[in-house]
Amino acid sequence: MSVLVFPGVRLLDVTGPIEVFTTANEFGGRYRVHTVSPDGADVVTAAGTGLRVDLAAAQVQAASDVVVIPGGPEWPSLIKDDALLDAIRALDAGSCRTASICTGAFLLAAAGLLDGRKATTHWRFADQLALRYPQVIVEADALFVRDGHIMTSAGVTSGIDLSLALVEEHLGADVARAVAKDMVVFMQRPGGQSQFSVRTHTPRARQEMLRRVLDAVAEDPSAPHTLAAMARRAGVSTRHMTRLFHDEMTTTPARYVEQVRMEAAQAMLEDSDDPMATVARRTGFGSPESLRRAFTRNLGITPGAYRARFRTTHTAGDGKPA
Repeated sequence: MSVLVFPGVRLLDVTGPIEVFTTANEFGGRYRVHTVSPDGADVVTAAGTGLRVDLAAAQVQAASDVVVIPGGPEWPSLIKDDALLDAIRALDAGSCRTASICTGAFLLAAAGLLDGRKATTHWRFADQLALRYPQVIVEADALFVRDGHIMTSAGVTSGIDLSLALVEEHLGADVARAVAKDMVVFMQRPGGQSQFSVRTHTPRARQEMLRRVLDAVAEDPSAPHTLAAMARRAGVSTRHMTRLFHDEMTTTPARYVEQVRMEAAQAMLEDSDDPMATVARRTGFGSPESLRRAFTRNLGITPGAYRARFRTTHTAGDGKPA
């Protein structure tokens, strides 16, 4: 595999995927990792760390199973670097898979490789990707997206998720899980999963009393988080608790609790073979029927169908066959 580097590249965009693939070699993989720059010169990352380069892009002769295109904070100037874009096109032409990390999607788009394809990038830059490159179908909320032989990922750590998906594609789910366990990272983040958790995409509560309630729900979704119980925890009336959720969280207490429980249930279904009764009990739904109704209402599918779809890292809805 080849990892393209350039001055100002984000360090974790480079090292995260390299760690995944080299760790996979301990479990039967045969990845040979090369760092490549447009001219073969060593580079200094955005963090100020120097990176040694193995080859110039023109020296890469053998086909690469994977070409990784990292991002960098100076992507607005990088997309105007003709030598860099030529290197990306050349590397892509000889790759089985081309994968971008974070703002590396802008480099792929500038090179014309995302035209007519689905793609993602860090949520903070998704609107700009769509605005600059209207021919790209931007999926702003996804961790990573595969369309044909090209994959794009969101923020820097999602490059690890994408790399685990590639290891699973090449070597199977058992090896990918072994790599994830060895690296002490999660395996249960499939490409179709949102970049955000319930706590990160809801507004931050201004009132300390409400923050305590939200923390209690997140820490133990299975507890009896009724309106009365939450009001008692905060030391306010049920009417005032309802008003706090409306004013600060733009939702109702019951809806918020259900969202947290849904997220917990999704994680259990992705990462375990526990029976539905166990999943329902541990995530606060109580019964498999209540769990089923919640999944059908929120996601349009049953818990069993969700488990079948998201049990591995596989991306959903590929735009083109691989």
